[in-house]
Amino acid sequence: MNTPAYLKKGDKIAILCPASYISGDLTPAYNILLDWGLELEIAPSTEAQFNQFAGEDKLRAHDLQQALDNPDIKAIIAGRGGYGSVRLIDTLDFSKFKKQPKWLVGFSDITVIHSHIQRQFQIPTIHGQMVKSFLDASPESLQTLKKTLFGKNTDLHYSTPSPNNRPGHSRGILTGGNLAILQSILASASDVDYEDKILFLEDVGESYYNIDRMLWTLKRAKKLDKLKGLIIGGFTSLKDSDPSFGQTIEEIIIDKVREFDYPVAFNCPAGHIDDNRALVFGEEIELTVTTEKTSITYPNRK
Repeated sequence: MNTPAYLKKGDKIAILCPASYISGDLTPAYNILLDWGLELEIAPSTEAQFNQFAGEDKLRAHDLQQALDNPDIKAIIAGRGGYGSVRLIDTLDFSKFKKQPKWLVGFSDITVIHSHIQRQFQIPTIHGQMVKSFLDASPESLQTLKKTLFGKNTDLHYSTPSPNNRPGHSRGILTGGNLAILQSILASASDVDYEDKILFLEDVGESYYNIDRMLWTLKRAKKLDKLKGLIIGGFTSLKDSDPSFGQTIEEIIIDKVREFDYPVAFNCPAGHIDDNRALVFGEEIELTVTTEKTSITYPNRK
């Protein structure tokens, strides 16, 4: 596995927007990164707007390509998600990135880029807070991102009292991200091989019935059969129908994996929530689940 080099003080990182545009002043968020001892290269897409996008596709792709290719850039942090990464992904050249990988950070729509890198190059990436979400982020979530980028221990132990947790212990490569995005890239060049992986899922603003449908899509595509484990993060701002769909989010999920025997952990502090802890996709983890607690540990990161 070709793991990117960890950051050190004085390193330069790129901030760019591969998807939707940013409104508002990001100075407080930039100051957090400066306080970490990093230099910032802020790409034009962070201040651009074309309809709902952070500039036209060509500009956003150019910013990301420049950051991938520039050897002085040691990490790339997305400004925000939204929608638009899928419009760029097939235009990018990862040849220099593959030879000299660097950390890529983001969540939500950035799942497209995470998944593409996992599928094509098996290079670890970070599912974590983006610059715009720094403004509402919990201190714990920012600390886990900083620790991950700087190569510190990022094991995650959290309380998960849920009757739907399926206790167990397993080991496998962590992958996943936003459910809607994962479903949208099925059968594409960015579709991850789920076999023997531990899958993380989160989503925001969806209807219960649509989550049910997307999970059925993954199940029917044989994506859930051979997992080593399933970790469920935030499923927030969900919408019900009239009449009600009639199941909780946990019931919808556990129904799709009832016949399998791998561990399932609910309430992971990651996703579209203020306490969005960093997770390293593409790295091996050990997952231990009880009815009350879950541990995600990185055995190769000690």
